[in-house]
Order: sequence, then C-alpha cells, then structure tokens
Amino acid sequence: MALRTITGTRKNRKAVVTGPNHVAIIMDGNGRWAQNRSLPRVEGHWAGVKVVDRIVTLSRKLKLEALTLYSFSDENWNRPSAEINTLMKILSFYLKKELRRMKEENICFNTIGHIEDLPETIQKLIHDSIEDTRDNTGMVLTLALSYGGRQEIIDAVKKIAEQVRSGQLRPVEIDLPLFGSFLSTYPLPDPDLIIRTSGERRISNFLLYQSAYTELFYSNVLWPDFSDEDFLNAIIDFQGRERRFGMTQEQIVKA
Repeated sequence: MALRTITGTRKNRKAVVTGPNHVAIIMDGNGRWAQNRSLPRVEGHWAGVKVVDRIVTLSRKLKLEALTLYSFSDENWNRPSAEINTLMKILSFYLKKELRRMKEENICFNTIGHIEDLPETIQKLIHDSIEDTRDNTGMVLTLALSYGGRQEIIDAVKKIAEQVRSGQLRPVEIDLPLFGSFLSTYPLPDPDLIIRTSGERRISNFLLYQSAYTELFYSNVLWPDFSDEDFLNAIIDFQGRERRFGMTQEQIVKA
C-alpha cells in the first residue's frame, strides 16, 4: 500500500498515513448540533456541508481511492417535508458548486441508491456530474442517496433472479464475486473503514453486504464539529488494527 503523507492538522502536527483505500462515513449529528445551539435543524445540515468540503479535500490529499458518504437514506423520506425540501436544496447547491472542483481535482463522482426517487432537477444534476467526471482517474466520491443496504440486496437478488429466469445465468454460477457485481457499489472495493459520528453505535442500514470485514470507528463528535484531526485520528486508529479476514494471528504473521 502506498505511503501517504498529510500535514497541517489544527495542532500543526505531521501524520504519516498508510491506508485505508476506501473510507465510508455515516455523517450523523447535524440536527442535534443545531438544537444544541437553539437553531433550526436545517442549519445543522448547512453546517455539515462545510465539513463535507474539508473531508473530501483531505481524503484526496491522503490519496484515498474511494470516499463514500451516507447522505440521504431511504428511511429519511419519513422526515418532515420541510426538512426534506431543505436537504434537496443543499444537495442541489453542493452539486452545482462542486462540479468544477471535481473536474479540476480529478475526482470521479458517483452515486448509489434509488436516484429516481429524487426530484428531476437533482437527477439531471447527478447525471451531468457523473458524465462530466467519468474520465477522471483520481478518487471516487460516492454519495449514497435514497439508499438502504437491505433494499440494495433485494435489488441485486431481483436482477439475478431475472437472469436465471431468462436463462442467462444458472444458479450454480452464483457465487460471492458474481453477487457483488450486482450491487450498486460495483466495481468499487468494499470499504476498509466506516466512520460514524455523533456517538451512535450502529451502521443504520449502510453498506450491509459490503461491510462484512470493514473496520468500524465511532466518534462522539457531531458531524458539523468533525475536524480534519478527528478524521486523521480515525485513520490512524484503523492503521493500528489487525485485520485477519477469518485467519488466525499466526497465519497473518506467516503471510
């Protein structure tokens, strides 16, 4: 794995970072951040966008291959309509603002989830952003939008069942690599690290199939307060772990 160096945290420390390749983040705590300041919940979402900008920049400097952000779950449609409308405005604002930067910084934009559930204007922005960055060879930035891990698995099963029904695929041919190729994240590698902010200790229907061997890091910091140093601390914590993938420690040492 390539050596990655990043300087300039808030305390002007230097961190030498090796890995991970794919980081996914559950960006939680925007509403509580606003409520703690006696502000409307939507103000927390606007504050969270600024953090997204910083973390994308830092991830690119760290030379991550992929960064996936849990931006809007399929369960989030149950929130108050005013909050949903604001979230759609924020998404539209972000896509319009960030397209130039993604093109300039060689970032490849991607989405997972039921994009067809989103307003048509946002669907077009997403389509244009994907097309305009398709040939970029740097970090893949994926936004999970109207996404749910259980639904993703069901969608994959339906596609496989249809191919079996039509004779394109035999049941005996179904294995882990093939099943993975029907997931919306394909061909991205599984996440090495999932970070969740706000102190909650669950993954909330996010990348359920892909996270079988993913390392989890839970931060007590609310997303709008999540700093570059908090992100680096999660990366460094990851580097100190031993990933066995079902093997014993002795097998790892021999390998």
